[in-house]
Amino acid sequence: MPPVSVQLPPAPPLPLEVPPVDVDLVSSVKSLVARLADEVQAKYGFCMVNMEEDFKQAFSYSNTSFLSECNAQTEGQMSTMLCEKAEIEIYVNSLGKSRSTRISRNCNQSSWALGCQPGWACQRLGADSTENVVPSRAEKCRPCCAGFFCPRGLTCMIPCPLGAYCPLATLNETTGLCDPYSYQITPGLNHRCGTADSWADVITTNDVFCPPGHHCPTTTEKLNCTEGHYCRKGSTDESKCVWKKTCKDNSTKEQTALFGGILIVILSVVLLLVYNCSDQFIRIRAKMLAKSRKKAAKIAQESATARERWKSAKELVRKHELEMSESFNTPEQFAASSDGVRYATKGNDKKSKNRKKLSNARTERFRRAYSQIDKERALQPDNDQLTLYGVVSLAAENRQRRPMFEVVFKGLTLSIGKKKLLQCVTGKLSPGRVTAIMGPSGAGKTTFLNAVLGKTTGYRKDGLVLINGKSGSMQSYKKIIGFVPQDDIVHGNLTVEENLWFSACCRSSKHMSKSDKIVVLERVIGSLGLQEIRNSLVGTVEKRGISGGQRKRVNVGIEMVMEPSLLILDEPTTGLDSASSQQLLRALRHEALQGVNVCAVIHQPSYTLFNMFDDFVLLARGGLIAYHGPISKVETYFSGLGIKVPERENPPDYYIDILEGITKTKMRGQATPKHLPLLWMLHNGYEVPEDMKKDLEDINAVHELYTVGSISREQSFAEQSESTDSVGQNVRQSDNLLGRQTPGVLAQYKYYLGRVTKQRLREATLQAADYLILCIAGICIGTIAKVSDDTFGVASYGYTIIAVSLLCQLASLRSFSPERLQYWRERESGMSTLAYFLARDTIDHFNTLVKPIVFISTFYFFNNPRSELKDNYLVFLALVYCVTGIGYTFAIWFELGLAQLCSALLPVVLVLVGTQANIPNFIKGLCYPKWALEAFIIAGAKKYSGVWLITRCGALLKGHYDINDFGLCIAIIMLMGVLFRLVALLSLLKLK
Repeated sequence: MPPVSVQLPPAPPLPLEVPPVDVDLVSSVKSLVARLADEVQAKYGFCMVNMEEDFKQAFSYSNTSFLSECNAQTEGQMSTMLCEKAEIEIYVNSLGKSRSTRISRNCNQSSWALGCQPGWACQRLGADSTENVVPSRAEKCRPCCAGFFCPRGLTCMIPCPLGAYCPLATLNETTGLCDPYSYQITPGLNHRCGTADSWADVITTNDVFCPPGHHCPTTTEKLNCTEGHYCRKGSTDESKCVWKKTCKDNSTKEQTALFGGILIVILSVVLLLVYNCSDQFIRIRAKMLAKSRKKAAKIAQESATARERWKSAKELVRKHELEMSESFNTPEQFAASSDGVRYATKGNDKKSKNRKKLSNARTERFRRAYSQIDKERALQPDNDQLTLYGVVSLAAENRQRRPMFEVVFKGLTLSIGKKKLLQCVTGKLSPGRVTAIMGPSGAGKTTFLNAVLGKTTGYRKDGLVLINGKSGSMQSYKKIIGFVPQDDIVHGNLTVEENLWFSACCRSSKHMSKSDKIVVLERVIGSLGLQEIRNSLVGTVEKRGISGGQRKRVNVGIEMVMEPSLLILDEPTTGLDSASSQQLLRALRHEALQGVNVCAVIHQPSYTLFNMFDDFVLLARGGLIAYHGPISKVETYFSGLGIKVPERENPPDYYIDILEGITKTKMRGQATPKHLPLLWMLHNGYEVPEDMKKDLEDINAVHELYTVGSISREQSFAEQSESTDSVGQNVRQSDNLLGRQTPGVLAQYKYYLGRVTKQRLREATLQAADYLILCIAGICIGTIAKVSDDTFGVASYGYTIIAVSLLCQLASLRSFSPERLQYWRERESGMSTLAYFLARDTIDHFNTLVKPIVFISTFYFFNNPRSELKDNYLVFLALVYCVTGIGYTFAIWFELGLAQLCSALLPVVLVLVGTQANIPNFIKGLCYPKWALEAFIIAGAKKYSGVWLITRCGALLKGHYDINDFGLCIAIIMLMGVLFRLVALLSLLKLK
């Protein structure tokens, strides 16, 4: 690829401070330097930010005595021995090429003639020469003067730049080589040696530079560094050491490892403070919040109680007035009574005496009403049993907040291929009732719930599901549907109260006040018996927390706090003892009393627990219903079929044993237990599927019993669309069910931000381990892979990119991999994926900012490159941001093990692809290590000026880099990080 050329304006002549006697000589050198600048600018503009400044640093001599000395040695012919424009063009074009191609027409390729020996200069023949033609040089050839170099293949001189040490070389008689240079000369010829044959030798021959520990203000003298300073190789300036002890005598670098150690100590102290104080900070904040919530709950409860008592008192007064008015036969009798004062005074409101009697009478009536309410509450025998007053007032209050949700399903069939998972399931789930779904394992209980909720992707579904009499997708109502999964999907690094409060904040109505949310939270915690553990961490596999039964109740409470209209529970009592199960069922019954439609899959309930349900769904294998109706009528129904439950036998267990064939029983007619689903269809008048009609002949006798009415056929449970219970009489239309508006993306983002912050503070140990590993990696790479001046540290930066990418990418997997199940549950409930992703990414920005500092604190100060600290930090910042986005994508795409493997291999592969010369550029451009390495090289190249100018250009040319593209490299790396985050976000939305 040809080098990028940046067209700059012609460079003005560079000022040279010289004695007046050397004006003519300086003028010749200035002209030569200007021609050299023009040629370098035209060919190597990509490696210079400011060409004028770069050449000024290289050729602005303060001591020009070497010019006078050279002019005297050449007998006043120095100006004719300087390179012309054509020769400078040949020299500049030859940079970066193999030495065998550097041929001048003055030299013979087959043998070394006098004057073509490297480091020799000859006088120009003739007074005239064409600018575009190499002038003939074959007269008075001699070694280059000290302070000059003669390019290979040319016999003219160019002044050495500042920072180069160019004395005359001497012939080593033993080796036949010119020292300090190692150029082979023709055997048998005792030619005198000149200086370096090319400015480009600066990049390969250390002796051309100022010797280590010296600085060279001119090209022919060297000075030692003064005490307390260090002199970089090729530099004409001294750099002062921060501390004298950090610089050895005549050192080329300051020993900055001490600063790295100090920074590590500071970071360690800060991290230890965060680690040790994070839990304390969370506890203090939790106590403050607990006090405020307790106070708010008390105020809200008192306010709600006052409103409740006021409404109830008004109802009782009105009822009492009506009863009193009906008890009197004449208006006069009613007007004479104390309770009829208001009605007797309607026609004479102007009399103050009657008004006073009216006020006293109303005050007395309300006082008696309040007294009656207080007595009723005091006599309440059990917190779980509500009086008529409590039922009416509670239901009336909650009907205004929770719409009724009735689900009717008709002929629901679910199949995959030829296998049917559900067959002709017909029935309904009524609001205000608790329905139990039971059956043998594999009967399709969970499948039934998923079919009702519309979570049947990949299956063929037939039949109707009606919501309040209207068809529609259940996913449209997910904001008012609570689904408790079979597994306890709870955030283990949050407390019980934090889990419940987060769900209440994100899933309740956005118009609901904070005090109301607190009241709901306290009610759920009290009903589930979680008061004692409300501030305990739930716990994870690695860290023990609350017990399994308590975790199960927290799992249910997460759905209860959002006050759903339909609450579906998949095996909520599994793993609970009898007392905990009853407590949970009492809480569910309280929810049902508020008009909630509760449906739960239950395994082996006790008789007491079984009787706490209102309705019962018994599923047989194949997804067929054997019974669906009230609990109170289940034994009557099966008794009519000849199935009677023995004494001391649990009815649901007995019926399941009958379905499974474990218990043998004799049924009426020729029916067998496998015919129970068919008998239920006949009992309710459902249409019998084609594949089951062949069984009708086997049970014809039983069928006749149904048709003649020997077994009274009750109204179909699915046909009871007109609700008979008082709570479900006012089932609202489905249009009102879509009215709940949960908090928006910004509000949920705020709640997510608080939750993730707590989680990160509780993961301080893992964060500290990440930082420690980064420190160790920085020390190892900074110590072993030193930055070389001639390559600008390409190898060491390659190792650095691999190490940082691998460590930060592996750490970023923890942002999403451990909480996959929790996220899926929250997404299915209607919570914002965008808020979830942005909150986690925002908190991870702390690591994005801090991790480069942690790594640089060891790598930079142990490696001590020439590049500035801020430039290195910007590159590491962009690198960490990019690989963190890649880690997000892997964490979402793959399981944890595979994601870790990909994160370990990808940086190594991309570094190899991005640094290979034979790889197409458009492919390398897709690799972030290519841009990171280029940014590191450019950051270092900026600090190589003067004598290093050609070295800088050669290194940038080799990698096809442009010194002006540092900002572009950072922008591309950051853009890649943004793109990977977009991919991760889209994957969160689409993948499961």
